[in-house]
Amino acid sequence: MKRKTTKEILASSFREVADSKPVDKITVRDITENCGYSPATFYRHFRDKYDLIAWVYTRSVEKIMDTIDKENSTWNQSLLAGANLFIKERKYLINLLLNTSGLDSFSRNMTEVSYNALRKFIEERYGKETIDDKIDMCIRVYCLGTIHLTCEWILGMYDFTPEELAEIYEDSLPALLRPLLLN
Repeated sequence: MKRKTTKEILASSFREVADSKPVDKITVRDITENCGYSPATFYRHFRDKYDLIAWVYTRSVEKIMDTIDKENSTWNQSLLAGANLFIKERKYLINLLLNTSGLDSFSRNMTEVSYNALRKFIEERYGKETIDDKIDMCIRVYCLGTIHLTCEWILGMYDFTPEELAEIYEDSLPALLRPLLLN
């Protein structure tokens, strides 16, 4: 049996509190009282609740990206796994999208985490020298667009299935990224 780390317990506690309270109204004390930890314990692991949110999202993206190649998963399958995760976590994600703003906005963090994960994946698969300024800009544009679309989809602006969304993600890949991700 794998025991949860302190970070995982704090993240689970945040999720529980977020089920009944807008994210912008949640305090560190709310999170720590819910799981029986002290605020000092929280601050040993996270700068603030937004750091915790980013940590959770980063772990989710890394898990999905790690399946590519290792489990004979294709780019489309990883996109579908992401869309299915968004459906599963929809209520929580809506809370994050509607109740964070500015530099700590969830959509901004989603974009940065996705950009870093995709860049890292390409670097590890093909070498750092593969990523010139054009490839880097294509990665950023792709992540900006797909994350913005994802946020709108999560908020109900589009009525697509996860499969349809994954297909749209794949169809919108910039030409320079296609040979790096679709083979």
